[in-house]
Amino acid sequence: MKMLYRPNYQEIMSTTNTPAYVFDIDVLKERIQKIKNLLGKNVHLCYAMKANPFVVGNIKDAIDRYEVCSPGEFKICERAKVPMDKVVLSGVYKEENDTKRIVSTYKDAIVYTCESVRQFHLINEAAITNHICVRVLLCVTTGNQFGIDEAELCQLVKDRNQYTGVRIIGIQHFSGTQRKKLSKYQEELKYADDLLSKLKVEYGYEAEELEFGPGFYVEYFKDAKPYDEEELLKGFKELLNNMNFKGQITLELGRFIAATCGTYYTKIVDMKKNNDIIWCIVNGGMHQINYFGQMMAMKIPYYRQLKAQETGNEEVKCNISGSLCTVNDNIVKSLSLHHPEIGDIIEFQNTGAYCMYEGISLFLSRDLPKIYLYDKQEGLTLMRDTFETNVLNYKSIGGR
Repeated sequence: MKMLYRPNYQEIMSTTNTPAYVFDIDVLKERIQKIKNLLGKNVHLCYAMKANPFVVGNIKDAIDRYEVCSPGEFKICERAKVPMDKVVLSGVYKEENDTKRIVSTYKDAIVYTCESVRQFHLINEAAITNHICVRVLLCVTTGNQFGIDEAELCQLVKDRNQYTGVRIIGIQHFSGTQRKKLSKYQEELKYADDLLSKLKVEYGYEAEELEFGPGFYVEYFKDAKPYDEEELLKGFKELLNNMNFKGQITLELGRFIAATCGTYYTKIVDMKKNNDIIWCIVNGGMHQINYFGQMMAMKIPYYRQLKAQETGNEEVKCNISGSLCTVNDNIVKSLSLHHPEIGDIIEFQNTGAYCMYEGISLFLSRDLPKIYLYDKQEGLTLMRDTFETNVLNYKSIGGR
């Protein structure tokens, strides 16, 4: 998995202060189009915005839907002017007041998921209060805290005509992430296909849509086994074609769509040699970047060293550690660098999804990094400046 092109790092170094993230919108849009081309025009793409909310306003024309899992994410959609007919309001917990506000404001434009019987009744009652009928997807559990037990789901479908505020348009199925075995997808698609057939035969219900979260694999590290994502997508498309269900298939993807569009830049600010190990201290850290499956910094991600000045060709192994006062703040160990010096910038690649959110952002009251969007036509656009977290961790009372 390689990025198609990258912004000029000289521009990054001259116009930004590290640490910073840059999300390349051109790469992102080309990635979406590539996925669509491989899966075919009959498959819709739903972008899980929890992977990276900063880009949602820039892909409105490229994506079919957005999965929104919290009131905060929904407010981002409102500010980004995302068309509400592209929103799937999901989430294992839907706050009552917020749900009522959204139903009242946006009526039947939005698709709602139901992850519990209580959620189903909440949405139904809110719709009835507003004299409307909204579309819902019933999320079936796969043995975890998400979704509805199959027996309860079947009962809702059986009694569907009793609920005048909702129209069940199909089911939602999600079970995992970072998987690349077709046999696993085949097993899960068969389960969903059989469930849809059961609903049709036993209850006379014919679903319009299946929303499926496949959790396609994204490669972050250099030493991983070879993986052909095009072959995986073609095989997955074949599995879809063999299903009995012939309604709309929507794939919910986040990491697989956004990962390649991101780079994280952090600068070497100190160096030392302790017990024969070279340590490069950077002005970022684990509170700002976290790779899925990082395993205590033992895996080598895709990266580049951006030299402050061209001096020396010696290649050495270095441990890259952040600026937090904890022994856990190691980004990567035994990283090969060419004559590393203070001022060099390390560019960590494939950081477009989750990497900036799954860290412990507030620890030690360090600032949050800048966030930039990039495209060839506009160059860099600042989406979020450096943010001081100390104001979140302590608020003075009465001037004390």
